[in-house]
Amino acid sequence: MPLAKVKDILKHAMENKYGVAAINTLNYETTRCAILAAEREKMPVIIQFYPGLDKYCPSRYIAYMAKDMAREATVPVAVHLDHSSTYDIAVSGIRDGFPSVMVDGSSLPYEENVRLTASVVKVARIFGVDVEAELGHVGAGSNLDDIINTDYYTDAEQAADFVEHTGCDSLAIAVGHAHGNYVKKPDLDFERIRKIRQAVSVPLVLHGCSGIPDEQMIEAVNLGLNKFNIATEYFNAMYRSFQNQISNKALDGNGIALMQGIQEAMIEFVIGKIRLLNPNKFTLR
Repeated sequence: MPLAKVKDILKHAMENKYGVAAINTLNYETTRCAILAAEREKMPVIIQFYPGLDKYCPSRYIAYMAKDMAREATVPVAVHLDHSSTYDIAVSGIRDGFPSVMVDGSSLPYEENVRLTASVVKVARIFGVDVEAELGHVGAGSNLDDIINTDYYTDAEQAADFVEHTGCDSLAIAVGHAHGNYVKKPDLDFERIRKIRQAVSVPLVLHGCSGIPDEQMIEAVNLGLNKFNIATEYFNAMYRSFQNQISNKALDGNGIALMQGIQEAMIEFVIGKIRLLNPNKFTLR
């Protein structure tokens, strides 16, 4: 199957009322397990890479590998560079072959965020690359203020203005969630989601989905959120899989069997998220 575009997958999700799991990966195993899960469920998936992990694995390797796997997949798979905090990082992602990049100017004043995002969109258009942006600020789950302070949340009217003036293809919003492990159970602002969905025509993205209660994730899908970023829980599943395999003395000293043995639990984790984000039971024909 041809490599899918993020914006095409998200448009399809909008039309068919399901959410797309966007799984952060960092190597062959994490990438392959996410794609295998999508194939078993016959649903699209987005593979994404956080540039902060570039010292562990250069992003260009992930881009090449993930795109190659996507072309061999039996379901639509798109590849995306997550959280580029500067113009240079985003444009480097385009250079390295990512078909979609996020530029995150959410910590900047509004007008600076608009200028940064628009400048990345201008370059991306030349190469046919999709651009995700962020308005409002999704902080750290370890910081209570980042979760509950509504000053960080996205304003619907400003979101409409932002999309119009930047030309971004999708928009990450802030509605009471954060990245990483939560110090407090998140309580998503559903009324705000509803207003943003009414004001904005492009797909909407929810970051920090690890730890958001299932019922809130389902409601977010039904209110029109489209892309759901999952990283912390996926890497936790990988860690627990390692623990379980190492405790199996039959594998003692066998690194190959260890790597092979962790994969099924990781696949099952992603399957669970794909099913959760598909409350209306859509399947690809």
